[in-house]
Amino acid sequence: MTQGLNPEQQEAVQTLRGPLLVLAGAGSGKTRVVTFRIANLIRHGTPADRILAVTFTNKAAREMRERISKLLGNQPRRRNGPPVPRPVIGTFHAHCVQILRRHARVLGYPARFTIYDRSDQESVARDVLRTLRVHSGMMKPGDLLSLISRWKNAGVRPAQAAETACTDKEHVAASGYRKYQQAIQLAGAMDFDDLLLLTEQLFTEHSDIRQQEAERFDHILVDEYQDTNQTRYAIIRMLAESHRNLCVVGDDDQSIYGWRGAEVQHILNFKRDWPDAKVVRLEANYRSTAAIIAFANRLIAYNKVRHDKVLRAARAGGDPPRILQFKTEAEEAQKICYEIRRILDRGQRQPRDIAVLFRTNEQPRVFETEMRKAKVPYSLVGTQSFFDRREVRDFLSYLKVLDQPRDEVALLRIINFPPRGIGAKSVETLLGQAVAQGRPVWEVLETQPEVVRALPKPSQAGIERLRQLVHHFQRQLQTPQVSLVDVSQELIQRLDLMAALERMYPTPEEVEARKSSLLEVLNAIGEYENDADEASLAGFLEEVTLAGREFGSKDKDKGGNTVALMTYHSAKGLEFPIVYMVGMEEGILPHRRSLNENFDDVEEERRLCYVGVTRAQDQLTLSFPLQRMKWGKLRPTFPSRFLYEMTGQADNPNRRRAIEAARQEITGRGRPRSAAGNPKTQRRM
Repeated sequence: MTQGLNPEQQEAVQTLRGPLLVLAGAGSGKTRVVTFRIANLIRHGTPADRILAVTFTNKAAREMRERISKLLGNQPRRRNGPPVPRPVIGTFHAHCVQILRRHARVLGYPARFTIYDRSDQESVARDVLRTLRVHSGMMKPGDLLSLISRWKNAGVRPAQAAETACTDKEHVAASGYRKYQQAIQLAGAMDFDDLLLLTEQLFTEHSDIRQQEAERFDHILVDEYQDTNQTRYAIIRMLAESHRNLCVVGDDDQSIYGWRGAEVQHILNFKRDWPDAKVVRLEANYRSTAAIIAFANRLIAYNKVRHDKVLRAARAGGDPPRILQFKTEAEEAQKICYEIRRILDRGQRQPRDIAVLFRTNEQPRVFETEMRKAKVPYSLVGTQSFFDRREVRDFLSYLKVLDQPRDEVALLRIINFPPRGIGAKSVETLLGQAVAQGRPVWEVLETQPEVVRALPKPSQAGIERLRQLVHHFQRQLQTPQVSLVDVSQELIQRLDLMAALERMYPTPEEVEARKSSLLEVLNAIGEYENDADEASLAGFLEEVTLAGREFGSKDKDKGGNTVALMTYHSAKGLEFPIVYMVGMEEGILPHRRSLNENFDDVEEERRLCYVGVTRAQDQLTLSFPLQRMKWGKLRPTFPSRFLYEMTGQADNPNRRRAIEAARQEITGRGRPRSAAGNPKTQRRM
């Protein structure tokens, strides 16, 4: 069972009882240890379905399931009788959804609640701000949602937000939070943050339910424990406190989601929370060369709040990382893109072997331009989700209405698409009636014919056609052994969506691309039906919402042969033979928001840089421009303090001058006329 594992990995795999902290450094074989440990638990008699493994991404969950299946041997599904027991492996959100499906009613939500994604949330937030008569100059929907999310991640409810609000903006947001929460609950919906917050509330207020859920499992494993926020921490603690068989795996040096509520203190304090815990350190790095690991170790040692550990490279030697400086950010992009072109022309590397990493979403713009000029195939990773495309959202809204007609956001999106004669004034009238009565719009359509009869004749006819359509397909979905793909295809045909796309878009190319998107949804439904033990429309919609931007990652992993342009946050968990870290300057990395004497912020920025360095397997290049366009003019830049730290020059006076000069510029106390001195560079271009 432990063949091919090093002694530390074996210790983690063979520790089968009690609390266990596995400090897994970058590239140390963390996933291998987790999957071997689960398989070992099963081989030692723990029923597979009594093991819960919680991950942070669907991709990680899928990879874990695939690896465990290989270790245990793929067991064929039973055609008759109960399914073969398997470990329960999924994201925090996915597991909380299952808990809430069983118990949401005690919190005042329907069991078949809808999960709102970002677009749905923005629709509600926009209506809330309109109701509060808040001008967009004061607060946008995204601003309101950001504050609501921050409150929810801290476990703050609407009433508490109103009590703790300090600024005018926070008072407005607190009022918006209350109305937002009322609106989505009335629609029988939860947002992503609710999935965790309401699960914690459920466990806190209903001890019988907490015990019932905790007794489902004998062992719990938590991946990426350094990224847990207070709500996740509370949920896991309540699930594990009876049997205490809790294994958490993570690396405090890679905790980079503080802006999302993650608290690195949870992994730092694990031994305090569970005094009898065993701690195993995985320090052997199998990913990067010794030269790259030396940079990483020197850098992260400057963080004061961390577990004591040092990565050891299993791969000796390697080319020293390069530090390159350029005149401007335009020259930086141009020369790096043409260097990548030369690497590809030599035929020794594929585009997928190369990544260019950024700190901010604005930086890739100039690189995209130069990539096109150099004819380098590239992809911008982590941008628009497939499910954010208009034609996809329209069709999914129909599926949501079939599953849960009280989903107001979905219903209002498709109530007159394709056009069926229901005008904007009629929709406004229906919505006004629904709000006045505190009922969903669909209930008004279904149970109040007098309201519908007061509308213009075309609207009445359109509403009747929509009701008949929904009822027809709901009956279809209740038919035993129905195929979701067949129902979806029939829905597309009944709505004549392909013809609608031809009317909406001017060019054949765009029409074809939109049609392809709809067909891809059908493919996704087909894949879901093939993989699910018990396929249902609700199950598919749940998977889609929880997958979010990760949708299609299986296909990208297999076939996308392009250079990856991505942020450090998007690169977490990935690795590439060749990595470029660009824009290595004060104000970008570390980001300007952290340059306010906040110790914790700068430490997180250093961890972000560490994540970037440890993505590189063979070659690492760090670069920065001597000047960058700011306020419409070229301004001097200041090399990142992290460059000095990685190269062993932290005592260089230029490092201190660069930090102070950047802070002065950012705080507005002055704009130095020349950049501070640069760390030693190696020019190889």
